[in-house]
Amino acid sequence: MSIFLSRRAMIAGLSIASGAIIVGPAWAQSDPAIAAIEQRHGGRLGVFAVDTGSNRALAHRSDERFLMCSTFKGLLGALILARVDQGKESLQRRVTYSEQDLIFTSPITKTNVAKGQMSVEDLLEAMLVYSDNTAAILLMRSAGGPAALTQFLRGIGDTVTRSDRYEPKSNQYDGALDTTSPRAIIGSAYQILIGNVLTPASRARLESGMIACKPGVRRIRASLPASWSIGDRPGENVTEESNDYAIVRPPGRAPLLIATYYDDPHRSTADREAVIRDVGSAFVAWANG
Repeated sequence: MSIFLSRRAMIAGLSIASGAIIVGPAWAQSDPAIAAIEQRHGGRLGVFAVDTGSNRALAHRSDERFLMCSTFKGLLGALILARVDQGKESLQRRVTYSEQDLIFTSPITKTNVAKGQMSVEDLLEAMLVYSDNTAAILLMRSAGGPAALTQFLRGIGDTVTRSDRYEPKSNQYDGALDTTSPRAIIGSAYQILIGNVLTPASRARLESGMIACKPGVRRIRASLPASWSIGDRPGENVTEESNDYAIVRPPGRAPLLIATYYDDPHRSTADREAVIRDVGSAFVAWANG
C-alpha cells in the first residue's frame, strides 16, 4: 500500500457520524454524479451541498475530515465580526506589524508594511478578498489564537471543525489538527451567513468579501450561470489539497450552500481546480433538477 493510500485510509477512519449542526438530511448517501467524478479523476473528494429552501442535500464523503487550508479564513472573518458586534473589537483599530511578520501569499500586508500598521477593517478585506496570510495571522492573534476560533465554532454548534495552528503549519496533515468536514463547514456557514450569529451588517460585510474573493475564480464559481451570485472561500496547500466553500444565490430562490474538498497529491493545483469545476457543474445540474 502506498504512503498516499495509507494516509487516505487513516483520514477516512476519522469519519464523523454526528456533531455539527445538521443541514440537509441527517444522513445523505453518496451522490452518484459526484462519486463518478472521484472515480474518473482519483484522489479523495468530499462534497456537501444544501438547498436551504427545500433542505435537499448533495453529498459524497461529507463526514470525512479534510484540511481546512485557507477555508478557515471565512470562519475567522466571522469571529472577528462577531467580536465587533459584541463591542470587543473595532474595525478602525490599528494593528501594528513589521516585515518580520510577513509570510508567503501576503500581497496586501506586504504592500503596506512600510506604514507599519493596518486597520482591522483593511486586514479583514485583505484576508477575505486576497487570502492574505499575514492578515489572517494578525487577526487570529488579536482574537486569541486558533483556540479562540475553535471555541467560537463550538459556540455556534460545530463540534467537528477545529483550528489548532497558525499558517503555514496548519496546511500540513497531522491527524485531525486543523480539519473540518464538508458537512460541518456548511453547518457553520449556514449559521454565519444565513442565521443570527452575526448582525445583518456584519453578515453583509462577510458575504461581500466572499463575493469579491479573487483566488477562487477557477473553482466553483467558474461553473455557475452568470446570473447566480456567489461568495466563496477557497483553500489550498499547493502540494496536495484544493478546497472551496460558497454561498450561492440563484435569482428568486433561497440560497444554496456548497463545500468541496479535494485531496490528491498526484495532481497539480490546476488539475485539482478542474475537478472542483466538475463538481460545480454537477452541483448546478442538481440544483436545477
